[in-house]
Amino acid sequence: ASAARSRSPPRGGRASGSSAASEADAKASHDGGGAARAKELDPAMLDGHSAKDIFENKSNLMGFTYDDLICMPGHINFGVHDVTLHGNFTRGIRLKTPVVSSPMDTVTEAKMAIAMALEGGIGVIHTNLSIEDQAREVLRVKKYESGFIMDPICIPPTMLISDLDKLRAKSGFEGFPITEDGNMGSKLLGLVTKRDTDFVKERGSTVSSIMTKFADLVTAAEGVDLLAANKILKESKKGKLPVISKSGRLIALMSRADLQKNADYPNATKDKNKSLMVAAAVGTRPVDKDRVRALVAAGVDAVIVDSSQGDSVFQHDMVRWMKHEFPDLQVVAGNVVTKRQAKNLIDCGADALRVGMGIGSICTTQEVCACGRAQASAVYNVAKIARAYGVPILADGGISSPGHIVKALSLGAGAAMCGSLLAGTEETPGEY
Repeated sequence: ASAARSRSPPRGGRASGSSAASEADAKASHDGGGAARAKELDPAMLDGHSAKDIFENKSNLMGFTYDDLICMPGHINFGVHDVTLHGNFTRGIRLKTPVVSSPMDTVTEAKMAIAMALEGGIGVIHTNLSIEDQAREVLRVKKYESGFIMDPICIPPTMLISDLDKLRAKSGFEGFPITEDGNMGSKLLGLVTKRDTDFVKERGSTVSSIMTKFADLVTAAEGVDLLAANKILKESKKGKLPVISKSGRLIALMSRADLQKNADYPNATKDKNKSLMVAAAVGTRPVDKDRVRALVAAGVDAVIVDSSQGDSVFQHDMVRWMKHEFPDLQVVAGNVVTKRQAKNLIDCGADALRVGMGIGSICTTQEVCACGRAQASAVYNVAKIARAYGVPILADGGISSPGHIVKALSLGAGAAMCGSLLAGTEETPGEY
């Protein structure tokens, strides 16, 4: 207490000669050296700890959660518009918004995956579906926004309007091209949109009786580029633009809504064909190989092997098989929490790793199996070895606030996987 008082100026507001000299010496120790020294990092001014100090201190036997740590504030000499949050989901997929929706049946199906991709993240379709249903969810995402739609859903002229209503409810689309045999690549007869059927009371009529006929359509010739097709759509003020061959066969389709989405979502995660990107989860059972084949056929961009303990012979075999059968498919392995686990899966060819064990909102691995690790420690240590091999990691679990996402990224994660943070929103499956 006396030492503290000796550093305070007397009541008159003026310091004594000795204390003033002491303060001047302390100030000089930080300010000395002029402008050149100001650019250097003064160790005396560092009153926090680096991640290396915290996680690589051999005398420290503790594991750290996100809530055990806080980021020290620093000097700001930039604006919000200068901040870039780009991160890697896998070796081959980069996100402008490093957030991934978890493959939980209460979180991610097509609607959530579409919303995530539009905002610059990516969604992972859960595996608690039949193979056909999961592939269909992937297909819905891939068809949602695609520039040129190379395989639109076509219908025959004999389809009843009542059947068209069912197709709309099932697919989520409103407009369909009508071809001779109801297949892509056959002769285009017309288009049917929502406005064609809105005021039709007799739902037993065929679509050919209410469609916009081919002669009244605005079309583009085969070989048209994206910019020219966009210009035709804008000038014609039509909702759909069929691309046809010289013989009148349907080659592709463009949607006016896609142009609006491109303007509204500049950060959208898209593939080289301008389709939204999507991932899906699978297990490690033999039947899951059929699931992977179906997902690849549907256009999935990445497959996540969904397991609480990723370093198993079953997952090793699954990862190797996928990389052998589908070399271009991005494979995310996990979950892991140690460097040894991470190295084993990297050696199998994993393109990314999920990190986290027993810390998810509904996960019981730590309680039931007595296995796991504090998440901040797991993310830092796995990221350290994964980065040496150019493999991104996903911080999976324990994310209950935006601050936790910041901490995960600061500790080396390429993206944060969120489950409970997104559950119960409008885009999630089911009703709440």
